[in-house]
Amino acid sequence: MSSHDRDLVRLEDISVRFAREDVLSHVSLTLHDDCITTLIGPNGAGKTTLVRVVLGLISPSQGSLWRSPGLRVGYMPQKLHIDRTMPLTVKRFLNIGLKPDSTTLETTLDQVGARHLLQHSFHDLSGGETQRVMLARALLRNPRLLVLDEPVQGVDVNGQTELYQLISAIREQRKCGILMISHDLHLVMSATDHVVCLNRHICCSGHPERVSNDPTFIELFGRSQAQAFALYNHHHDHRHDRLDAEPELLKSDTRQPPESTDA
Repeated sequence: MSSHDRDLVRLEDISVRFAREDVLSHVSLTLHDDCITTLIGPNGAGKTTLVRVVLGLISPSQGSLWRSPGLRVGYMPQKLHIDRTMPLTVKRFLNIGLKPDSTTLETTLDQVGARHLLQHSFHDLSGGETQRVMLARALLRNPRLLVLDEPVQGVDVNGQTELYQLISAIREQRKCGILMISHDLHLVMSATDHVVCLNRHICCSGHPERVSNDPTFIELFGRSQAQAFALYNHHHDHRHDRLDAEPELLKSDTRQPPESTDA
């Protein structure tokens, strides 16, 4: 299988402009099967905008977007607002618009460690339980690409670690591609294959252990954050290659993806 056969989504020279202001500028990114790509960047960097382009919710002002024919996407939003006066069990929540059979429903909840919550009120779930149920809903679409917008928001530190471990396990079991937005660099670095640092354009990208000595990364997040990781030097006088890695890394790691950006 060639590397192109594993491509799920390809963004080429994407720009998004709102009210004459570029929210994303010349972003090129490829998402692959069996690979976790994580977007990081400051507030207003374009991360959510980039996700919306991938989902087809926003059309780029410039550039091209290719999606694998028939691509199934599971999406876990950052926030979900549901009227608390509405009686809503976890089972009913997972059935809205999907109607999975009982076996699929229970198997999926088992996979995220939430089967015991099936008859619980959705409104009474803890932060970690809510995220697991929302992850289960995204998985019920049997996605080839899983898109997770801040999947550990509202969860304590121990719960965040468990969720990132769960996401890694899902990738191993399903071999799907995963695009994830995260702000907690310390926790996510051990749970991703490829990091894309976005600040309206792709500042730097590559393996997690290589994205932390980068001057742009240090400038965005501070030296104390950068010292937690090992990074590669990034120079703006070269263009981002498709897989944005050194030649020897391209030969040894077929799972790593290219660049990305986010607003």
